[in-house]
Amino acid sequence: MNLANMIDHTLLKADATRDQIEKLCDEAREYAFKSVCINPYYVSLCSDLLKGTNVEIATVIGFPLGNNTEEVKAFETKNAIENGATEVDMVINIAALKNADYDTVESDIRAVVDMAKGKALVKVIIEACYLTDDEKIKACELSMKAGADYVKTSTGFGTGGATVHDVAIMKSVVGDKLGIKASGGVRDYETSMKMIEAGATRLGASAGVEIISSL
Repeated sequence: MNLANMIDHTLLKADATRDQIEKLCDEAREYAFKSVCINPYYVSLCSDLLKGTNVEIATVIGFPLGNNTEEVKAFETKNAIENGATEVDMVINIAALKNADYDTVESDIRAVVDMAKGKALVKVIIEACYLTDDEKIKACELSMKAGADYVKTSTGFGTGGATVHDVAIMKSVVGDKLGIKASGGVRDYETSMKMIEAGATRLGASAGVEIISSL
């Protein structure tokens, strides 16, 4: 198992500077992380800095609350891809899910999937900290129906991050049909391995260097 190639090297803080983003890209190149995951403002910079490498450019859509309209999310996706994004991590419409408005949730995901088709992978952030187990299951089912590539536990900006329990629930629903990304609070090798053992196929972490350096 190549652990570095399962890590999305992440910096999504609102006050992240250009110098910090450049360092993130340097580290991603050095450690051969799967991607850098950054806010849309920095997509074009990272795309330029990582040209010619195998590092993917991941960005976030409808982040972090998820309650933008689907038209806005679709445009964000189009714009991100035009700027060089090869993966998009979108937040579901959490309010719609809590309202049991499942058609809106599915349509919201599908709007991003359709815009990204053939150009970028789509990871659906279900923000599990706000959901009951039944709602987590429903979010995964809707993500599959809408054609997403991954389901993802968390934004890292909610009330909690990834848990083994949530990853296991997601795995029980999607099986091997979708990838599973554990994100939020994955800061060491031990936690990383627990998430992978539960079913995670990708890890979102700002501590990627520390995780790999501890091996």
